[in-house]
Amino acid sequence: MISNSLVRARRASACVTATSLLLCAACGRGAAKPRAFPPADVGIVTVAPQTLPQSYDLVGQVEPSRRTDVRARVEGVILERPFTEGAAVTAGQVLFRLDRVKTEAAYASVLARYNNAKSTVGRLEPLLARHAVAQQDVDNARTELDAAKAALDQARKDLDDSVVRAEVAGRVGRARFEVGGRVTGPADLLTTIDDLDPAYVVFRPSTTQVLDWKADPRSAPLLEPGGKLEVRVVLPNGALLPRTGRLTFVAPSLDSATGTQEFRATFENHDRILLPGQFVNVRLSGFSRANALAVPQRAIQTGLGRMFVYVVSAGDTVVARDVKTGPWSGTLWIVDDGLKPGDRVIVDGVQKVAPGRVVKPSPIATDSAGTRK
Repeated sequence: MISNSLVRARRASACVTATSLLLCAACGRGAAKPRAFPPADVGIVTVAPQTLPQSYDLVGQVEPSRRTDVRARVEGVILERPFTEGAAVTAGQVLFRLDRVKTEAAYASVLARYNNAKSTVGRLEPLLARHAVAQQDVDNARTELDAAKAALDQARKDLDDSVVRAEVAGRVGRARFEVGGRVTGPADLLTTIDDLDPAYVVFRPSTTQVLDWKADPRSAPLLEPGGKLEVRVVLPNGALLPRTGRLTFVAPSLDSATGTQEFRATFENHDRILLPGQFVNVRLSGFSRANALAVPQRAIQTGLGRMFVYVVSAGDTVVARDVKTGPWSGTLWIVDDGLKPGDRVIVDGVQKVAPGRVVKPSPIATDSAGTRK
């Protein structure tokens, strides 16, 4: 007779076997292939040649439209400087007063010489009619009178020049000499006066850039002074100057030191926003580029030192395409190499794609600036 313990052992073994079979069956069902993800929805643009407006940004520097050096024509000690440095001055305004002792003494001496010569001529001329004096004596007296008058005019001018006045209106600079300083003459620069309205903005494109512009029949006329080139200025704080300048000068030759050609634009500057010596960003508008291939800027991807786009190829499969980019046109990025007309470039949904993945492309409409409508 079988014992109860043996029966219980057999029953436990049968339960373990059944449980193992159930687990194996469950594992077999769990090994089924997972369902594939549906194709990602992406927005694309089809690349096509078009004519795009193009602008160029260059570094420029502000210059006064006229800078006048203030110098004394005579020597002397500065007795007074009745102007405020950096203030606006008018033509004829007194800037410096020099010691007049030397110029006054010189004027008095020459005046005496002139009066003496004048008296001599007055005495001799009546005697000449009576043949009491020789013609040579009268001629010499008249020559002396002319020389004395010329010397008197110069002495009077030197006396006037002891007061240094502003020759033009503008904004006066820093005084190079103060009260008590001795001025030796025209060699000493006293100060400068800048005419800031209008103001000049000078910029220098590279020689290669200028040659490219001149080679384009649409761009070459813009380089003529007084043409339709639109010149804007971006100030150092990033603000756009609220007025447009005009191209007024193009240097006929290159600067031998830099190898660049100087361009100059003129801007109204009644509010004195543009200051001499200030560096600004010059934006040139009016250029265009024909047969350009461009995509919205957000379509361009970067990584590992390369620039690329995702293109939807045959079978709606994604491929990565390296590109060489050119300048911007609004929010469009001109592509110089790597794309051809008809390519379908992914613009929206790039974060959901990868090379080799199938996608569901949908065209998106953009304007000429690359803004989605």
